[in-house]
Amino acid sequence: MIRKIYYTVFVIFLFYGCSGFDSSQKHSTRSKNFSKDEVSLIFSGESNQSMRVLSIYNQSDSILLRTKCDDVIVDSDDKTLMHLVDRMYATVTDSSNDGVGIAAPQIGILKNIIWVQRYDKEGNPFEVYFNPKIKKYTKRKLNWLEGCLSIPGRRDTTTTRSYAVLLEYTDVQNTKQIEMVEGFTAIIFQHEIDHINGILYLDRLK
Repeated sequence: MIRKIYYTVFVIFLFYGCSGFDSSQKHSTRSKNFSKDEVSLIFSGESNQSMRVLSIYNQSDSILLRTKCDDVIVDSDDKTLMHLVDRMYATVTDSSNDGVGIAAPQIGILKNIIWVQRYDKEGNPFEVYFNPKIKKYTKRKLNWLEGCLSIPGRRDTTTTRSYAVLLEYTDVQNTKQIEMVEGFTAIIFQHEIDHINGILYLDRLK
C-alpha cells in the first residue's frame, strides 16, 4: 500500500514537472527587447515569410514611420530577435518589394535594426546591423535618385547625402564594429538609419 502511494506521488510529480518544462518552452519566445504586441506581430508568420511594409500614405503607418526607435540587446539566443531578423530579410528580398535596404520600423517594429545590401562587397550581399549610428559624415555630397519601400510610386533626387560615412554598429555576435562606407552603399546606410530616427528621405529634399 505504501509503495503504491509513493508511486502515485512520483507520477504526479513527474507529470507536473514535465508540464512546467513544457510551459517554459512555450514561452521561450519572450524577449527583453519586445512588447507582447511586437512579439505577436513578429511571430504572425514563418521566418521565411515577408511582412507588410508600412506606407506613408496610411495615417497610422505614417505615425509609426515618424517615430524614433530604441536600441536592442543583441543576443543570438533571443528567438524573437532572430525571427524578426529573418522576416526582415524575407521582406526586403521579396520580389514584390525589390529593395536594397529595410529598417525595422518599416514593418511596424520600433527598434534599431536595419538590413543593407552591400554593393561595396563581392556578390552584393545583404547584411544585418543592430543599433547603427553614423559618427562622421564627409563634406563631399552625392546627388542620388532615391526611392523607398514605404513611399511606393515615387522617386526623387537627394543632394544632401554624404559620399562616405563612419559607421558604428553591433553585429550579430554582439561585437561593436566601426567602418568607413562609401558611395551608393553609404547612401543606403544613411537612408535606413534615417528610418530608425523617424526621418524619411522626403525630409532631405530641398
